[in-house]
Amino acid sequence: MNSYLKSRQFIFFPINSSRSVSSRFINEIQNKMNRTGRIKIGVIGVGHLGNHHVKHLSDIPEANLIGVFDTDREKSNSISKKYNTKTFDDLNTLIQSCEALSVVTPTQHHAEIAEQCLRSEKHVFIEKPITSTLSEADNLLGLAEKSGTIIQVGHIERLNPALLALKSHVLKPKYIEVQRLAPYTTRGTEVPVVLDLMIHDIDIVLALAKSPVKTIHASGLSIMTDSVDMANARIRFENGTIANITSSRIAKDKVRKLKAFQDEMYVTIDFLLGLTEVYRIVNRKNPNALMTVPLSEEGGSKQIIYEKPQVQSADPLRMELSNFIDSIMGNATPIVSGVDGREALKVAIQIHEMILEDLH
Repeated sequence: MNSYLKSRQFIFFPINSSRSVSSRFINEIQNKMNRTGRIKIGVIGVGHLGNHHVKHLSDIPEANLIGVFDTDREKSNSISKKYNTKTFDDLNTLIQSCEALSVVTPTQHHAEIAEQCLRSEKHVFIEKPITSTLSEADNLLGLAEKSGTIIQVGHIERLNPALLALKSHVLKPKYIEVQRLAPYTTRGTEVPVVLDLMIHDIDIVLALAKSPVKTIHASGLSIMTDSVDMANARIRFENGTIANITSSRIAKDKVRKLKAFQDEMYVTIDFLLGLTEVYRIVNRKNPNALMTVPLSEEGGSKQIIYEKPQVQSADPLRMELSNFIDSIMGNATPIVSGVDGREALKVAIQIHEMILEDLH
């Protein structure tokens, strides 16, 4: 098993929020669950991504995959046979047979299905975005708080190994630039690019900035579909951090890059290549640096050092789901909580609505 999964050592970028996890919440979880037992879990929706959820949950030792449900009976039968689990013909029967559910359906069904799970006091992992609207998200958060259950949201890039490679560095960026470009495909085009692609980077930026949003400026274009296909947003945070995010689904090649600038440090991440590079200004040479260049200044000199942190191979989705299971067992907290998912959705909706007002 991968060393990340063995140690459960995750990097956390918490988002400031007025909501907090109460001791009652933790106690209810610990009292309900047998912390040494396997968690009975089901998967709702076994399309492209749901298939991977089933694959990992069938293999995670702490998870007991009870079965799957999908409105496409042929697909659910095929997946259940492939992973030696059960197909449920009735959604409620699957929900009542489990302690937790993974919701991997189209976004427009997240709220209704997750609400059904939460009203039955089941923990839920919801693929991003958490819901279509803020009111739906708030309803789910209220139900989870009332029932003492966990909501975790699948913002998978938080566990990208290239980002995890920075865990030894203190990140306090003043400027963040992110690009997420993809060639056009018909899959997912019913969802605006902001809610489909950009929301990944909104979540990362919110986590890195660790500050409330002050202002947003956004623009975009609709070229290939009736929805927004290209978007750019400039976000200023209360602490002065500025983020510039660009997303497109009509590019020639895939691009997923992040650059972050802060006092005496510059970081670049290529999420696709799994490449992380760090440039730092220091007072003395670092023997572990790959490259050192002198930087002269009045009254002395400093060194610009180049480092290439080791990026360990890991499957972010498996790590997410393992973290979800561990959180239910009381051994961890969700990497991306329901509150985090709600905050990312809030900013994404603001950006999308701003673009629609100015669309031409």
